Amino acid sequence: MTDKLRLMIVDDEPIVGKRLKRLLEKEGYRVETFTDGFTAIEELTKKKYDIVITDLKMDHVDGIMILETAKHKNPDVKVIVITGFGKKETSAEAFKKGAFDFIIKPFKFEELLQVIKKAGISLEEGLL
Repeated sequence: MTDKLRLMIVDDEPIVGKRLKRLLEKEGYRVETFTDGFTAIEELTKKKYDIVITDLKMDHVDGIMILETAKHKNPDVKVIVITGFGKKETSAEAFKKGAFDFIIKPFKFEELLQVIKKAGISLEEGLL
């Protein structure tokens, strides 16, 4: 893609968003972070994101709700679900609802970066 990809990170642990934002911006991505799921959903209705990275377990709004909202507003968005609770049933539900990938915490930044790059390539292929 000629433009930088726009990423949304939703995680109720502020340090996760802060670290990922810093590292991903160094890679050339435009990144916005949210610690509150309600605010993230509101932003999804206002702005278009290429990739959404969301924690699965959060207070009030979970990652599945973020996933569903993101896909409803923009069917082409790639949603990557991250979680410390890696159950088969949960990952199956996420994939059924349109998740691009599912990553178990703790993960290495390089692992997430590879998935983001695959998602970016997938987006580019959809434009051809």
